[in-house]
Amino acid sequence: MTSVADELRTTYSSGRIRPLAWRKHQLEQMVKMLEENESEFLDALAVDLGKPRVEGFITDIAFVTSEVKSMIKNLKKWNKPERVSTPIIAMPGKSRLAPEPVGVVLVIAPWNYPIHLLLVPVAGAIAAGNAVVMKPSEVTVTISALLATLVPKYLDSSAIALVEGGVAETTDLLEQHFDHIFYTGNGTVGRVVMAAAVKNLTPVTLELGGKSPVIVDASANLRVAARRVAWGKWLNAGQTCIAPDYVMVDASVRDGFVDELGKAITEFFGSEPKESESYGRIVSPHHFARVSALMEGGTAAIGGETDSSERYIAPTVLLDVDPSSQIMKEEIFGPLLPIIDIASTDEAIDHINANPHPLALYVFTGEKRVAADVVNRTTAGGVTVNGTIMHFSNPNLPFGGIGESGMGGYHGKSGVRLFQHLKPILTRSTKMDPSIAYPPYTERKAKIFRKVL
Repeated sequence: MTSVADELRTTYSSGRIRPLAWRKHQLEQMVKMLEENESEFLDALAVDLGKPRVEGFITDIAFVTSEVKSMIKNLKKWNKPERVSTPIIAMPGKSRLAPEPVGVVLVIAPWNYPIHLLLVPVAGAIAAGNAVVMKPSEVTVTISALLATLVPKYLDSSAIALVEGGVAETTDLLEQHFDHIFYTGNGTVGRVVMAAAVKNLTPVTLELGGKSPVIVDASANLRVAARRVAWGKWLNAGQTCIAPDYVMVDASVRDGFVDELGKAITEFFGSEPKESESYGRIVSPHHFARVSALMEGGTAAIGGETDSSERYIAPTVLLDVDPSSQIMKEEIFGPLLPIIDIASTDEAIDHINANPHPLALYVFTGEKRVAADVVNRTTAGGVTVNGTIMHFSNPNLPFGGIGESGMGGYHGKSGVRLFQHLKPILTRSTKMDPSIAYPPYTERKAKIFRKVL
């Protein structure tokens, strides 16, 4: 039986999808699919995630169309060979780097942003000239079914395929031969993906997660810090891989910061967030139970209410958090925000460095020296100073993790280059062929070599 990877490889090998015109048309069709079916996509996001329509539009529709339109605009420039200098030993000659597609790519997407985190890397792979297999998450079943219906209608199904299903179908895909595998999700599955890729020496990009910390220095603007932390934390009900996972705040401003968090929650979602049209729900009963249990690690100073029938967990701020509790060991991926008192920024830096490198790091301070100290003394996939999430929004900044938070980066030009091989090409002239380059190696030649090499 021919695998989907083999079927797409036949198309890729024909050379039909290499021209920029084909790539451009597919990217334009992707934008058209999102724009013409926007209402259906937003309805599906509401069913699967309880996602507010405005939030769904911003994070899963507009972000993708903006990114893809940028790829269309820059397609020719980003695929143009790049001239590089040539050393004297290779003269006479000219050197260049020619970007070429790697072949057939597999993109495995998560459930938290099921459109965005599938289509953005897929768009990069298409812009790079590859054939692509999409694997949407089975957790967001409504979105998966909608994509399965629409993708063949808009995109070239001989080169771009979508495979639905769960663990069995993903396992089957991982047994096939791909030229690049892109996975977004957790570290446990990430290890499975990487182990499967080893069989074919397939390169992988792993966009994982982890506990992304926030540092609030005593000099920070507490109102602004609280509003920006609240926005980043409770976006998508906390189900964001770079959501603030916990906050380390200077003890001298802890109470003021918590007060401002309470004000921000009320401002954003009203006195009853459960009734707010701007607040989402936990994706499944399983995740609802997992996140609810994590609340045992601290005392709810704000929120704490839950409703299993609606998979609702209130925006919750936890104090007196037990450092050994489960909430401080695993990525929360939900609307719980532990607050940890610190005596100094040094204490926060030491804590970060004692743990796996986070996917994102946030620091709020009024002093450039403090911000520079945090940035220079820690390692993270990405950093936003005096904000949260926003480094992800800049297509000129590659997004990705390091260590246990992932490997490889994408967005913008980086999202195209990720799925390409920069082929080095040296073209030599035959008009000159200096004999000094050839044996016999005389003493005179040796002296010249020592001067010029």
